[in-house]
Amino acid sequence: MYNYLVVGAGLFGAVFAQQAKVAGKSVLVIERRNHIAGNVYTEKVEGINFHKYGAHIFHTNNAKVWNYITQFATFNRYTNSPVANYKGELYSLPFNMYTFNKMWGIITPEEAAAKIEEQKKVITGEPQNLEEQAISLVGCDIYDKLVKGYTEKQWGRDCKELPAFIIKRLPVRFTFDNNYFNALFQGIPMGGTQSLLRTCLMELK
Repeated sequence: MYNYLVVGAGLFGAVFAQQAKVAGKSVLVIERRNHIAGNVYTEKVEGINFHKYGAHIFHTNNAKVWNYITQFATFNRYTNSPVANYKGELYSLPFNMYTFNKMWGIITPEEAAAKIEEQKKVITGEPQNLEEQAISLVGCDIYDKLVKGYTEKQWGRDCKELPAFIIKRLPVRFTFDNNYFNALFQGIPMGGTQSLLRTCLMELK
């Protein structure tokens, strides 16, 4: 007889089970897949940890959370600094002063803000779709080169057919900072996420 039955050995399930065990409870964890770690699962492909269900980077500003998770694995020092390739032109993501400099040759936040403000004027009233929302945030040039094609490939639909709310959180920074996350602590567990969770779940035995 167990105090808890946990369905799914992903991040939440494994952490809950481990904490319940620490609190003196008995826990049974079941998983329908043939591996633990849920959607953050990684597997070795030619010696590289491949994120099977999409890349996942652990990031937090909470030192208590970071100290907790790093007791189960050593994390690398990974900073997510994506680069977009538009027909051979490379642009920094998220959109920041490096992006604006490459796009328009400008060097100050004031110039960038003015350029975006100028291009936003083509949108009047409340944005009615994703295209209008994106242009109202970053202007036409960035939308045409760095948003439209990627978004339509991702959703399989024209941006005019997609709702505006999808892109309301598009990050725009008027600083020279290529760090996608603002979190103080960032990294990916060495050996893969399933190695981290395996160590976490070992405490159940």
